[in-house]
Amino acid sequence: MKKNNLTYLESVHRDGKIWGIALCLIIFAFPVAISIVFGAVPEWEALAKGMFATVPMYWAVGIVEIFTYIPMLGAGGTYLSFVTGNISNLKLPCAVDAMERAGVKANDEEGEIISTISIAVSSIVTTIIILIGVVLIGVIAPVINHPVLTPAFDMILPALFGGLAVVFIAKNPKLSIAPIILMLILFIFVPALNAGTVGIMVPVGVLFTVAVARIMYKRGML
Repeated sequence: MKKNNLTYLESVHRDGKIWGIALCLIIFAFPVAISIVFGAVPEWEALAKGMFATVPMYWAVGIVEIFTYIPMLGAGGTYLSFVTGNISNLKLPCAVDAMERAGVKANDEEGEIISTISIAVSSIVTTIIILIGVVLIGVIAPVINHPVLTPAFDMILPALFGGLAVVFIAKNPKLSIAPIILMLILFIFVPALNAGTVGIMVPVGVLFTVAVARIMYKRGML
């Protein structure tokens, strides 16, 4: 498939780079604009100490996520997910389910298209829901915060991943044992891990599963 003398993937990489760079500029422009408008210059020493403590972890996670998500989402889906955010909670489950239903893989051109469309639709739907929530916050807040419904809302994400897990575990039960045991051990015996660390643990689990799968394949277990 060619578009303006470019193949589909070439156009995806071109547009993805443009939007990625634009997003970076917008993100950095906001604090710069705030500093200029309000004359609030950060304490550079304190900023350096804070960045020294946090940036290495985010750089490492960012690099790992690139190698983790591209095989699962394809190039277009990865670019779009990185721009819109909330990958592990929304974009990844949506894209994986869409490709599963269409019977395609992310490394096929059809899979690339399906993944990108599903993530785009997910982003649009999420934006619309957030907009509705902001407009009607006064009406829906008492309902959402009602003690009777709180347990249900707390279980939405586990239920979503649980439904996806059943499908993939059923495909290869032997391969699923190792990552399940790893995550159970980590979340049970490492108190620092909680719902807020899911974004970090997804790439860790993927890399661990790939390593285990390679070992099992070489030993003729798969």
